[in-house]
Amino acid sequence: MLRLTWVQPEDLLGHELRQARLDGREPAAVAARWRAAGGPDAPDRAGASPHRVSRYLRLLADDLLDELADLPSRLAEDEPTDLPGIRAACPDWPAARDLAGPAPAALEAAWLGRAIGCLLGKPVEKLPLDGVRALAQAAGNWPLTGYFTARGVPAPLLDAYPWNRRSAATSLAENIDGMPEDDDLNYPLLNLLLLQRHGKSFTTADVARLWLDELPPGRTFTAERIAYRNLLGGIEPPHTARHRNPFREWIGALIRADVHGWSNPGDPAAAAEQAHRDAVLTHTANGVYAAMFTAAVIATAAAGTDDVHGCLRAGRAVVPSRSRLAEAVDHAVRLAAAHEDFDTIVDELHATYAATHHWVHAVPNTALIAAALSHADGDFTGSLGRAVSGGWDTDSAGATAGSVAGLLAGDPAALPDRWRAPLKNRLATTVGDFDGTGFDSLAHLTHLVTHPEATRS
Repeated sequence: MLRLTWVQPEDLLGHELRQARLDGREPAAVAARWRAAGGPDAPDRAGASPHRVSRYLRLLADDLLDELADLPSRLAEDEPTDLPGIRAACPDWPAARDLAGPAPAALEAAWLGRAIGCLLGKPVEKLPLDGVRALAQAAGNWPLTGYFTARGVPAPLLDAYPWNRRSAATSLAENIDGMPEDDDLNYPLLNLLLLQRHGKSFTTADVARLWLDELPPGRTFTAERIAYRNLLGGIEPPHTARHRNPFREWIGALIRADVHGWSNPGDPAAAAEQAHRDAVLTHTANGVYAAMFTAAVIATAAAGTDDVHGCLRAGRAVVPSRSRLAEAVDHAVRLAAAHEDFDTIVDELHATYAATHHWVHAVPNTALIAAALSHADGDFTGSLGRAVSGGWDTDSAGATAGSVAGLLAGDPAALPDRWRAPLKNRLATTVGDFDGTGFDSLAHLTHLVTHPEATRS
């Protein structure tokens, strides 16, 4: 029996009930009806529950998803999704600047950093925090300074905390042979295509058409899969982000933000606005802010004028000041300044968010990324190691932290060889004609969309 992940109505409803509690709606009555009918909880860590439900429960789930969507939110005023509303809610919105962009070498380091951080996190994705720590400690790799390995790890521990089944064969240290395919790299590749075809004035509809042309639906997950399904059902953006989409505040838009930052060096406002047009295809409110935050951080890093703390401040300036994401980022940065031991910071973040947020939600993951970058002072190994060691969406958090820290490092040679060498300057993907492309080539192509005048010289 095929149980397609992230689309079964009976699975979506449990996630929507949790999302409603987070975004200021009152779902108790709907939850009671679902429980009384025998409806299951949402899968804890997987994308689909193992068993089919009755036709009645499936139809009821669809009806209740629509009923939940109509509930008013007490947070709506503080957490707008439209760009004018977001700007009005950001008292320190950055002024536009036009600075020289990064050299191809810095962009190559950023691409490599994104891939390395993603690869580090892949084998432990979906594992609980205790499992991440135990596996690394058993291999003598704590704090994380190298890729995960099964060598020397006791069999009972591997039985208790099995590697991610899709990733272990390509992402453990003993198995790495180039960068394997991952959505954390596919989306930057798609956005590189987006700028090549439409320039920085692209529309959300352009993003949607590009996905339909170039992105296999089986390579989408969570909010992106729902939006893709909605497009095929004739629903147009930005309604694609809202219709029966309980994942609209998860991390998917954040992992698409890098190219928007790279292409607007020194202009975090423009980067955030560009990320917004991309994000609203699939996300709302804090899911959109996470993408804008990341794009603004990277745009500031791309100018080479600020340290990591200045970059984080620029990112924070494009997040509505009374939003949940603003509170989370501020909390994370304060923790990073207050504690020497990063495990203490992670424990505090988990105590704050783990009970109420899914492990892929944008709020705790963005907080973890901010804490990791700040605590490591932008150091490459320290940044991605901290991000992955914090659990939750390990490959995505590692990828974003690695991208920022790689860009700040400024050159591939500044990244330790133990991280770079296994990638063999090659990545796998099903996007466009990029399969097998080297990171140096991607840097060159990114430089061209950042500096389109270079193609005319």
